[in-house]
Amino acid sequence: MRFLAVLLLVLGAASTAFAAEKEIPSSYQQLVLSYAPLVKKTAPAVVNIYTSRKVQVVSPLMNDPFFRQFFGGNLVQQQQVNSLGSGVIVDKSGLVMTNNHVVKDSEEIKIVLSDRREYEAKIVVADPTTDLALLKLKNVNGALPTIEFADSDKLEVGDVVLAIGDPFGVGQTVTSGIVSALARTTAGINDYQFFIQTDAAINPGNSGGALVDMEGHLVGINTAIFSPTGSSNGIGFAIPSNMVATILAGQNGNGKIVRPWFGAAFQPVTADVAESMGLDVPKGALIKEVYPDSPAAQADLRSGDVVLKFGDKEIADAQALKFRIATAPVGKTTFLQILRKGKEENLEMQMEAPPEKPSRSSHTVEGLSPLAGATIANLSPALATELNLHDYSGVVLTAIAPQSKAAIIGFLPNDIILGVNKQKITNVKQLREVLASPIRNWIISMKRGEKTLEVTLAR
Repeated sequence: MRFLAVLLLVLGAASTAFAAEKEIPSSYQQLVLSYAPLVKKTAPAVVNIYTSRKVQVVSPLMNDPFFRQFFGGNLVQQQQVNSLGSGVIVDKSGLVMTNNHVVKDSEEIKIVLSDRREYEAKIVVADPTTDLALLKLKNVNGALPTIEFADSDKLEVGDVVLAIGDPFGVGQTVTSGIVSALARTTAGINDYQFFIQTDAAINPGNSGGALVDMEGHLVGINTAIFSPTGSSNGIGFAIPSNMVATILAGQNGNGKIVRPWFGAAFQPVTADVAESMGLDVPKGALIKEVYPDSPAAQADLRSGDVVLKFGDKEIADAQALKFRIATAPVGKTTFLQILRKGKEENLEMQMEAPPEKPSRSSHTVEGLSPLAGATIANLSPALATELNLHDYSGVVLTAIAPQSKAAIIGFLPNDIILGVNKQKITNVKQLREVLASPIRNWIISMKRGEKTLEVTLAR
């Protein structure tokens, strides 16, 4: 009985405390919870982006032999294509960050602020590898509203966030949700897959808009949705603000981003590899190859090492390491924690800008060779980093002219030419000499991604 009395006393005290927590609101502010102050703080820095470009389309009349007979191929028409998206003012002078796919190939860009002011804009940086683009507003008078950046690494699953943008072109819209996952690496959206996932409604037109936290700071740029219908399905992805800040800080005024050069190729750690190396679970990034004279080589990183930490950040997989390298500041020293032969070790690495040696010596191939219409260049660490390649020497195709012989045959940008007619190719000068020779039959070997291909052609 004494135990029962004590139990009832405890329960009674808990009930009293619980009742105290449920006090009647004493003010209107306690009664009504609202994101309105947060929206007023952040929404002015989120803009609508309208773009237009001209494309050539073939008239449907070309399907009729009668019209083809009289007009030949002259029924190609120019059509103006308009699209919309969102952006975030990241500098009061008029710099706007958005997605690259929002402004790609645009001929005209118009920015509309939340207060209806309109500006023309030009592209300062276009970075397809991250799907980010930096725009500069023209003829800006006075300071524009901006959003302060947050450290996206401090986000946690369950944090409340707001998505601000212009879905479907209906005008600026705010939706709320939570961070439903972090470090998503399988979305297949860009080359640096390390996304914030949210259930805040994101729809077409939201791309490039802001994802903000409850302190009114930018935590990400809304980029894509996972949906079979094209509308919000509760799974949206945002590029972390730390990557956005890297693009903003890394642009050097000539439209290019300077990223650190790691100098080693790596791959995921599979379950079998994890077991063989004594890891409890598959984690980290397995080093496949270290390139001579690179920062990785100078840090004594070796093939077979598993990178477990980059700085103070744990590396879950190869994509995570790729993201950490891309967001590391050039010129700084970082520390790697690695697993080597079953033992953990710490290495010190200097994050350097990739050198452009040899020079590109870019050249557009002409004449009757299979590569006619392709632009070729010498690979270097700088060009390889720019193109997101892991080969730092040889000759790469940087562009293919539409309808050219190279395009018709099937060559693609980023193909690396390894040899022509069994002759190894190491530089642009050598390839130009071979292509200029009177050859009737061609055997071209090349590397595309991780595959080595051989193309045999007869003139």
